[in-house]
Amino acid sequence: MSILTAACTFALYAAVVVLVAGLARKIVQYARTPAPLKIPTTPAPVTRTGVAGRLAREVVLFESLFKASKWTWLFGWVFHAALLVVLVGHLRYFTEPVWLPAALVQGIAPYAGIAMLAGLAGLWARRFLVDRVRYISAPSDHLMLALLVAIGATGVAMRFGVHTDIVALKAFALGLVRFDWQPIPTDAVLLLHLAFVAALMVLFPFSKLLHAPGLFFSPTRNQADDPRERRHVTPWAARVGEPR
Repeated sequence: MSILTAACTFALYAAVVVLVAGLARKIVQYARTPAPLKIPTTPAPVTRTGVAGRLAREVVLFESLFKASKWTWLFGWVFHAALLVVLVGHLRYFTEPVWLPAALVQGIAPYAGIAMLAGLAGLWARRFLVDRVRYISAPSDHLMLALLVAIGATGVAMRFGVHTDIVALKAFALGLVRFDWQPIPTDAVLLLHLAFVAALMVLFPFSKLLHAPGLFFSPTRNQADDPRERRHVTPWAARVGEPR
């Protein structure tokens, strides 16, 4: 195994470990954080089935963002939908035979990469052009957007410009999954692409991108509006009056 292959293999494994461990830690933290008040954003569903439907609309349609800002919703939805297509399309590198969902999106995946960049461009421009958003934007916000743009740009460049050896790349990717390491193609654009992906995975559990799992733990979204039907008591509050 060459030094380059060994370095890339180690970096990608390390990034996956940080991503999985970091996400697991934050999800456990979210789950253990008490919600002492009944604070669903109204109008809110009054049943658990309604809450599930509301969360589904948030995940799929970005319902609350649509009500808040149509332009932000448009760019955000385009970016996330295109990202989903791109991620599903990338499964072809890690599966053999190729899974059906990955095979179905192969025709549109390259153009989804362009749509992803267009959505990111709109979201990034918003942080410069909208005064109230520019005021609250931190350097970390721009860093996340820059990483996502770099990942998308290098991916699109490999698809429409500097082509890489797809066969060798798939052999490398399958080798990572099967712990049967294969040489990595030495294309500079591919190496940059993988470096940006690894950096994003490492930063993900410590960034605002945690809104992805955090949505499911938001009391304003996951609570039913039923304070008159049942008393809302968190576990820590229920134990206050218990004898020790």
